[in-house]
Amino acid sequence: MARRVKLGLIGCGGIMSMHVDQLAPVKAAKIVGLADTSEDMLRRFVGRHPHLDGLPWFSDYRQMLKEVPMDGVIIATPHTLHYEQTMTCMDRGLHVLVEKPMVCSVRHAKSVIRKSERKGLILMLAYQRHFSPAFRYAKQLVAEGKIGKVTFVQALQAQEWLRGTTGTWRQDPTLSGGGQLNDSASHLLDIILWVTDLVPDTVYAEINNRGTKVDILSGLAVRFRGGAIGSLAVVGDAPSWWEEVTFYGDKGALYVRDDRLLLQTASPKVKTTDVTERKRYRGDADKNFVDSILGRDEPQTPPIWGLRVTQLTEAAWESGRTGKPAKVKH
Repeated sequence: MARRVKLGLIGCGGIMSMHVDQLAPVKAAKIVGLADTSEDMLRRFVGRHPHLDGLPWFSDYRQMLKEVPMDGVIIATPHTLHYEQTMTCMDRGLHVLVEKPMVCSVRHAKSVIRKSERKGLILMLAYQRHFSPAFRYAKQLVAEGKIGKVTFVQALQAQEWLRGTTGTWRQDPTLSGGGQLNDSASHLLDIILWVTDLVPDTVYAEINNRGTKVDILSGLAVRFRGGAIGSLAVVGDAPSWWEEVTFYGDKGALYVRDDRLLLQTASPKVKTTDVTERKRYRGDADKNFVDSILGRDEPQTPPIWGLRVTQLTEAAWESGRTGKPAKVKH
């Protein structure tokens, strides 16, 4: 019988259900243990996924690591817990797939990367946009020079984040580490950096907490090494969800709207073409995690992107506090 990768789940809230659903068709994966500090949360989680009934439950994930043999873990807990949990799991020789953000400081990001490299373990992030056909093809077109040298990046993420997270841990900085910029907007920062491979140098940020303890409205002006500029807007009190990302180059532009990708060129005349890539990467972060452990694939969301996102986020927070441009620490 082919080897099956044994996985423990740490944090059984809503987003972990997505991971369970994505693992369901992966025959090489086997969930062997569940951990969450809330017994009620565990009970409801198993109710949503009856095939997990009978697995051992733990209120302390460290007890699960001691009692249940496994190859890796998936971590989907409040953000400020990621660092300690990731380090503890790697200390026990386990591969880790962690929800965004990877950690909440540049120092911690460098520390988890060093440990994963030193111990030869796979450390991945659940950045699902690396598997999006539109963004994967955009990255390919940028690398091929289809829009020339990238000169400007524009991105907007608008959500009803303020209302949707009221009364939850996401607005408690001791657990979340920050607001929308550190939460859903982590995906936005990641995909801009991943598609372009641009390295941010300085950032000026205007941030408004809208009466809460965390950032709700964020406007970032970013200068990248090589001279490219970025304008990023994160709107946490919008009526509903809307997102758009545009990559401008000296030969054309790429527009990503609702998983559609448009290529615009200006020579010999302006031409806009729908180039949405139809050939999908067969998988997602969970399948890729299992396949990477088995040596069948390479990690598509390695921890370098967690570091780069944290570097930009940390600098934006510094700028927001001081009212001055902040250097991105590398």
